[in-house]
Amino acid sequence: MECSGVGLHSGAPVNLRILPAAAGSGIIFRRVDLEGFEVEAISRNVARVSYATSLMKRGVLISTTEHLLSALIGTGIDNAIIELDNLELPILDGSARPFLDLIHKVGIRKQRRGRVYLRILRELELREGNKFIAVYPAENYSVSYTVNFPHPLIGKESFSVDLSDGNYLSEIAPARTFGFLHEAEAMRQQGLIRGASAENAIVLTQDGILNPPLRFADEFVRHKVLDLIGDLALLGKQILGNVVADRAGHAMHTALVSRLLRDRTLWEETALEEEDSRSSPHLLHAAAAQTL
Repeated sequence: MECSGVGLHSGAPVNLRILPAAAGSGIIFRRVDLEGFEVEAISRNVARVSYATSLMKRGVLISTTEHLLSALIGTGIDNAIIELDNLELPILDGSARPFLDLIHKVGIRKQRRGRVYLRILRELELREGNKFIAVYPAENYSVSYTVNFPHPLIGKESFSVDLSDGNYLSEIAPARTFGFLHEAEAMRQQGLIRGASAENAIVLTQDGILNPPLRFADEFVRHKVLDLIGDLALLGKQILGNVVADRAGHAMHTALVSRLLRDRTLWEETALEEEDSRSSPHLLHAAAAQTL
């Protein structure tokens, strides 16, 4: 399963391939341009976090990982090797849908080893000014997100999704990243969005959209949910909990991951004995750990 494109921030061309991995491997990025150097998609490898979530191990960078990680979680894939030949993943159309389309073309198979979840036992809340993120105990994995941008097409938007009922593909995956035209030049001066275009992002003008139509009336907050799901993949396991975020971003997403992993009293590892009875035709809720 292969695709090619450019990095959103670097503008660099990149080829990407997703390969099967053994049960228990987790998600591993492999830089084939650097003698196959591998960087695991886990919290301790989180690097610079601002406009994207990047990983670094021994100086080797893997940038803008969140959309592909979100797609993998959204389809219930626990184990995979992602090969790429540059430092940043391709942005494609700015959403997770192209990655899901590629995954579905090759199919998914179950693995014999049962999936182990990270079950939230106690709430954890983080605040930073008017930003907020928290996780609470729950039987399923659900996300609620609120954004507030001073733009006539956004303003305050909220969206909630239960990821146990298989609706990631239709409700979250198509939501594209977005940016404001008046900020573009300053961001490029900072070395950002050099690969951005009207083909891979929603471009907002002062009072409208440069490249309509939207895929959802609330596509902006849905994309934030997409990003959050991808960032929480860095826990290394799918969670059982309710995540609530208000105007958070990548830095707060990954701070929640780090704080969770540091405090073992907040969670436990668990397998779901009733998983077979809970499973549905959707890929997200297959009965065992999965790979491509």
